[in-house]
Amino acid sequence: MENRHEAVVRLRGAWWVLDRRAQQVFSILDGDRQRTRAVGGMVRDTILGRHGPDNDLDLATELLPEEVMKRARAAGMSCYPTGIDHGTITVRNGPVLAEITTLREDVVTDGRRAQVRFGTDWKADAMRRDFTINALYADREGGLFDPLGGFDDLLAGKVRFIGEPDQRIGEDRLRVFRFFRFTAAIAHEDFDPEGLAACQRAAGNLGNLSAERVGAEMIRILGQPRIAATLAMMTKTGVMVFDVSDLVAMARYEDETQSPVVSARLAILMGHLSPEYFRDSWRLSNSLIREAGEVRRAAELMTRGALHEAAYRHGRFAYVALPVAAAIGEWTAEQLAEVRDFWQQVRVPPFPIDGKDLMARGFEQGPRLGKALRAAEADWIRSGFQLDREALLARLSDHLSR
Repeated sequence: MENRHEAVVRLRGAWWVLDRRAQQVFSILDGDRQRTRAVGGMVRDTILGRHGPDNDLDLATELLPEEVMKRARAAGMSCYPTGIDHGTITVRNGPVLAEITTLREDVVTDGRRAQVRFGTDWKADAMRRDFTINALYADREGGLFDPLGGFDDLLAGKVRFIGEPDQRIGEDRLRVFRFFRFTAAIAHEDFDPEGLAACQRAAGNLGNLSAERVGAEMIRILGQPRIAATLAMMTKTGVMVFDVSDLVAMARYEDETQSPVVSARLAILMGHLSPEYFRDSWRLSNSLIREAGEVRRAAELMTRGALHEAAYRHGRFAYVALPVAAAIGEWTAEQLAEVRDFWQQVRVPPFPIDGKDLMARGFEQGPRLGKALRAAEADWIRSGFQLDREALLARLSDHLSR
């Protein structure tokens, strides 16, 4: 983004500037005196034209937490001490949910959590943040306050640590993963050399991070438009370990689709990483892991030419799996077009045989029947769903006689 005027217009028209409920929150916290400002991601994303939830406010204030709660309650707003040890109070005003944090600076940190000291120094508050693009503030009217030059970095698409990168990472090692995420999201995978070197130095000291925090950041990375170079750089620096062939497939996948899907990217990484890895090391949900597994299996069937089986067993994931199959199968444009035509035309009927048919023919229940039924089902799939009930019952009898 290069247009400064457009950025200013976006801030002046931000939802919190126009929303009555949001303005009431600013009012009770001396927003007219700029003692309370919007901060961080909501300011950054507004400038970029990326909109998050329109009812969520992230505010920084000079007021102490107790004063925030006192004023909120006096105005009839609900408030909750969600992170009071670190100065954070959550206030609800109708549909608007505001997370309000008192200006602070870190006193002691162990790389995961910090002891803080409250204050009224806006630059000191900015200095404790991770990247210059996240140290942006805006007042209740959308006026920008930029103590560290983050606005210029944002317009230029640069992701830079504030101050010394090693010190910032030492305060919270999760910032290594955030560096890669924001570089993918904002800097088009153009890595700041100093930040990258600091991440490489910290790579061997990330073991104490919780799997949940790592997984949450990795899912955010997997949701970015292009990440193949990011994952490759994470591997090169020792932050993560991904197989080269999976990274090559990831790059091909990104060339095949304009709308990448997280489960599809996980499916590509499942070429060499097991579902157990994602469950244990990233703490991903079972539902997401199952979905990625289905996408992977569907894609592998497609690459083997078993299109009818993919349609029958994993049809609901067909269009998610299609570009994955093209990527891992190294398909030509013609191959991809041919398979896409198949998916547009295929209709999967229900399996013609049911329990009533088996009872009517007097088949004896048991493991042998189950095995024979699966064999008949496979025959039906290979026929392109063309075998009818009578033909399948004959096949079933044949399989039972073997």
